[in-house]
Amino acid sequence: MRIIVAAIVGGLVVFIWGAVAHMATPLGEMGISTLPDEARSLESFTTVPASGMYFFPGMDMTRKPTPEEQKAWEAKIHAGPTGLLIIRKGPGEAMSPRQLGGELATNILAALVASILVSMMIGSWLKRACAVALFGVFGVVSLLLSYWLWYHFPTAFICGEAVTEVVGWFLAGLVIAKIVKPRFGAIAPAT
Repeated sequence: MRIIVAAIVGGLVVFIWGAVAHMATPLGEMGISTLPDEARSLESFTTVPASGMYFFPGMDMTRKPTPEEQKAWEAKIHAGPTGLLIIRKGPGEAMSPRQLGGELATNILAALVASILVSMMIGSWLKRACAVALFGVFGVVSLLLSYWLWYHFPTAFICGEAVTEVVGWFLAGLVIAKIVKPRFGAIAPAT
């Protein structure tokens, strides 16, 4: 039962910190820009056939390109511009209850994973809380840095998200480690 309580409280902590970080600090805006002449850009997006993720310059990914096609595509990449477009063709919502509820649910689910792992850890309250913060670091290194390397996400965006994730999971770790005590027959290391 403590694990469930810790997951809910930890998820709420991450959710609330995320709201504060994105609405009351510059972290949520770092590396994000608006398009100049947005109306013209939006008009050009009407040619995109369906909602999805598109990279440009593109290449048919359903078959192996010929050496000539590969060379032509690489020349386009070197010439630029390159990018990634994520588009939703239909109308959208800004911070809808469905989006907020989904975010809270994913935060609680992630906090459940952290709570289970914290229950298997030995060490002080602070050491176990720091271990949860390392889950945030793990996410940054395994996912965000890949986006930075491969898709050229702005460095400022990666830095802002990294601070948001690590601080959020450290704060969650403080409450999770307080609620969840080590179990599963954890034995302290011999001294």
